[in-house]
Amino acid sequence: MNDTTDKTPAPLTPAAPAPRTPAAPAPRTPVTLLGAGAMGTALARAWLAAGHPVTVWNRTPARAEALAAEGATVARSAAEAVAASRLVILCLLDDDSVGAALDGAALTGRDLVNLTTGTPAQGRARAAWAEERGARFLDGGIMAVPPMIGAADSGAYVFYSGSADLFEEHAETLAVPAGTRYVGADPGFAALHDVALLSAMCGMFAGLSHAFALIGGEDIRPQDLAPLLVEWLAAMAPAAHASAAALERGDYTKDVTSNLAMQVAGTSTLVRTAEEQGVSTELLTPFWDLMARRLADGHGEEDTTGVIDLLRAR
Repeated sequence: MNDTTDKTPAPLTPAAPAPRTPAAPAPRTPVTLLGAGAMGTALARAWLAAGHPVTVWNRTPARAEALAAEGATVARSAAEAVAASRLVILCLLDDDSVGAALDGAALTGRDLVNLTTGTPAQGRARAAWAEERGARFLDGGIMAVPPMIGAADSGAYVFYSGSADLFEEHAETLAVPAGTRYVGADPGFAALHDVALLSAMCGMFAGLSHAFALIGGEDIRPQDLAPLLVEWLAAMAPAAHASAAALERGDYTKDVTSNLAMQVAGTSTLVRTAEEQGVSTELLTPFWDLMARRLADGHGEEDTTGVIDLLRAR
């Protein structure tokens, strides 16, 4: 009797791959932060939220208590805090505070990132000071207020200048609290960019203050004027590009829309309106005076860029 049973061996079923163990996340760079004021606290919280070990020191220890509750290690001294991490961030009151905090700390091999507001000369001097003590140095200028730090899409960023190697090595960590903009190896450039932008902002605030003063006592709501001011200033802001181009070519008469002679003549209306409204012109008069001086020197066909030459000549 013939056996008709199919003796073809059944195909082998591939063994299921062994489950992969998720790779452990790369350890985050430890950060030391000197200064737990409003800005320093915001910076520390951003790094803590991103998983960075944070050691913090503040001259008034009580100000660091909230950060301790959130996972930061509070050092008893600035020197102890510096010893805890290679990357040391300074966010203190002023340059004198930086010197006082780091006095006696072992800085050899440390990477110092100074986010304390200062001048270009202070940034350069502090960089040389740090180098003499065996540390790399990066100066910074924070273009934000504390609520913007660590907030997605807030537009916050920090100017950095100084050691390019330091910046590149710690770029990812430095980008946690806010965007980063490296502006050059000169340690003074971050502060210079910072102050240049803040100075322009002050001029804008002066104009806003004068504008709101003009409508005081009239049947015009400040909240109705505000969107018009924002729209107008946004439309005028690109004039910065025209001034930059004029400065680089050294010719202030090309593509001029409203020449200096016309603008100086127009200031009489601004002055008279202020007088009628009982508003001082002291916020704007210095700029008008410079415009008049430039006109008197025979530059009526220029735009207002020539005023910059008068400022530099002082």
